[in-house]
Amino acid sequence: MVALVTGGGRGIGRVVALRLASNGWDVAIAARSENELKETVVLASKEAKRGRMISVAADVADPAAAGEMVRRTETELGPIDLLINNAGVTGPLAPFWENDPGDWWRCQEINLRGPMLCCREVVPGMMAREGGRIINVSSGAGILAIANMGAYAVSKAALIRFSEQLALELAAYKIAVFPIRPGVVRTRMVEQARQRVRIVQQFLDEGRDVPPEATADMVEFLASGRADALSGYTFSADQNWEELIRRAEDVRRNKLYLLRMDEL
Repeated sequence: MVALVTGGGRGIGRVVALRLASNGWDVAIAARSENELKETVVLASKEAKRGRMISVAADVADPAAAGEMVRRTETELGPIDLLINNAGVTGPLAPFWENDPGDWWRCQEINLRGPMLCCREVVPGMMAREGGRIINVSSGAGILAIANMGAYAVSKAALIRFSEQLALELAAYKIAVFPIRPGVVRTRMVEQARQRVRIVQQFLDEGRDVPPEATADMVEFLASGRADALSGYTFSADQNWEELIRRAEDVRRNKLYLLRMDEL
């Protein structure tokens, strides 16, 4: 089995990539920093009984780079069974009117256009093989307006809806798509955000942060196929996933864990 993890050089992406490799997956990791990618590959090489791991330096928001990343992965490892769109940025952390328009839009390019381009490169092969899974790393910010974090919140809300749309259109090809919420994880991005975003600092002060291993657990669960009946629905690190699957019929009937607007 082959997995491609973007943003695999550090943080959540690194932990997820190492977990998959430890389970025997062949893993390609991608990011813009070659040094961080090399560090992850070295960590993987030190562990016994791991799958192969390769690194590809790429900007996922660049169509040519995304295409080359996928081609190299499939040439060196084989067809991609699991795509994890994890690469992302916090964007400018300020009220909207203080944001540089270019910085605001760059956040959309990395957090939304990047996953879209990666999916566009990977989906045709999955369709031909009638199988595969895509996990898009979103955020609680995707369902909640957060002061000083508008660019990020907009990009993550769009990523959730993109995932729902993709799940609907790919269901006939037996391809499952999941937007996921890791929670507040102590990554470099969170360290940047805590200075300007009150709710992030509040979560950290209250000890409500989540270890990156929880996301690796969630990815492991989703990659197993046990959650395919809820393709398109958002999974979170703090959920009881087995209970969620047991109640899948209730989830679908009540349209839970979807991006929606409730009305009177």
